[in-house]
Amino acid sequence: MLKNKGMTAVAMLVFIFLFMPLVLIVITSFGEAPAIQFPIQGFTFAWYGNALRNQSMINSFFLSLEVGILATVLSIIIGVPVSYVLARYSVKGRELLKGFFLSPTLIPGIVIGFTLFQNIVVRLQVPVFQGLLIGHFLISIPYIIRVVGSSMEQLDFSIEEVAWTLGCTRLRAFLQIVLPNVTSGIFAAFMLAFVNSFNNLPVNMFLSGPGVTMLPAQLLSFLEFNYDPTVSAISVMLMILTVALMFLIEKTLGIASIV
Repeated sequence: MLKNKGMTAVAMLVFIFLFMPLVLIVITSFGEAPAIQFPIQGFTFAWYGNALRNQSMINSFFLSLEVGILATVLSIIIGVPVSYVLARYSVKGRELLKGFFLSPTLIPGIVIGFTLFQNIVVRLQVPVFQGLLIGHFLISIPYIIRVVGSSMEQLDFSIEEVAWTLGCTRLRAFLQIVLPNVTSGIFAAFMLAFVNSFNNLPVNMFLSGPGVTMLPAQLLSFLEFNYDPTVSAISVMLMILTVALMFLIEKTLGIASIV
C-alpha cells in the first residue's frame, strides 16, 4: 500500500512538472503588460486579437498545416507497405533496412536540417516548398514505420492467408483484411508524425525561403525582436486546436473502441 502511494505521488509530481509550463503559458497570454511576465498584471484578450491580425503568423500556420498533412500522407502511403513487407516476409537484411528507415530519429535535428539544405537546396536546387515537403517527408516516415510496424508484427497473418484461400487477391486481402486490423496503429503513427512535422524547427530553419516560413521558425523570428504575450496567445490557440481535433476524431472515428 505504501509503495502504491509512493508511485502515485511520483506520478503526480511528473504530471505537474509536465503541465505547469502549459498552465503558465495560458496565464501569461492574458496579461496586460507589453512583455511576458508572471504573475500577470491585469487581464486582456488583446494579444489574441494581435495574433489573429498578424498576417505572417497566419500564413506560416497554414503553410505548416499544408506541409505537415502532405508529408504525413506521403509517409503513410509509402511507410505502411514498407512496414507490411518488413513484418510479413523474411527480407534479406531486414534489420539493416529497419535501421536505415529509423536513422533520422537517431540523428540530431540540426544535422538533418543542414544535410537536407546542402543536398536539396544547394546541390539539387529544389524550390523551397518542394524542399520543405521532401524534408518533412524524410523526418516523418520513421515514425510511420516504427508505429505501424509494431502493429503489423502483432498481427496474426494467418487471417490473410485464409482470405487468399477463399479467393481474395493479395491486394484485396491487404486492403480489406490487414489494414482494418492495424487502423489504430496507422492513426497513432499519423498523429505522431504530423505533430513532429508541424513542430519541427531545424528542418524549417534550413529549408525556409523568402515568403515561405513555417510557424515554428516564424515564432522564433518573432521572439528575436518581440517579447510580448502574442506568442503565448498563439500557443494557447494551438493547444485548443489540438484538443478540439483529438475530440472530433474520437467522436467521429471512435478511436477508443479500436485501440
